[in-house]
Amino acid sequence: MAGASAALAGVLMLGARKGKYGKNGQIYPIPGSNLPLATLGTLILWFGWFGFNGGSQLMISDFENATAVGEIFLNTNAAAAAGAIVALAVCKAAWGKADLTMVLNGALAGLVAITADPLSPSPVAALTIGGLAGALVVFSIVGLDKLKIDDPVGAISVHGTCGLFGLMVVPFSNADASFAGQLFGALVIFAWVFGASLAVWSVLKATMGIRVSEDEELEGMDFHDCGVDAYPEFVSVK
Repeated sequence: MAGASAALAGVLMLGARKGKYGKNGQIYPIPGSNLPLATLGTLILWFGWFGFNGGSQLMISDFENATAVGEIFLNTNAAAAAGAIVALAVCKAAWGKADLTMVLNGALAGLVAITADPLSPSPVAALTIGGLAGALVVFSIVGLDKLKIDDPVGAISVHGTCGLFGLMVVPFSNADASFAGQLFGALVIFAWVFGASLAVWSVLKATMGIRVSEDEELEGMDFHDCGVDAYPEFVSVK
């Protein structure tokens, strides 16, 4: 959620990509360049999350902690799988298509949501949390687009919307947590990180700038920084 707060500040300062939104409220998708690589990246994140969540237990040298790490692994995987499946189902129900990008974000949404407390929920509860996050992220991505907040990979929805959701469902499985405490923590995180990030982005924008020229944006920074086109299949031949 901290990362999403910083990203939101950056997106608001930077503005939308050229051609993303029309004058009359149209939304024009700008598809990713390589879905196999996006899928591989998501699977690497999914695998790394076992270390992230399991490692947060901090100890594995006795039976109790080793068992807890195993339960964390189970819940982490269950939430991710449920998020991917539910995101797929929502896409099929809403648009009749299987949107791979939404499925990948659904898996990440499940991982984010369960991370707030990966140990306390039962496996069934972890499936439920992940599934709800998988549905939520689809609607959040669409909703931010309608607000003309251009989030190219859905990171604000995955980490922000589903991060908040994950925080707020902790009291359902953890008696030591309260809804008021979780909400207060979320507000503190957002206020500090968003405010500090907005200040940093503002200074950068006023000094060195945070956006490339329109020509550089349209031609791609690979060409301008490296001298070659990374995706030659997108180059038109006159």
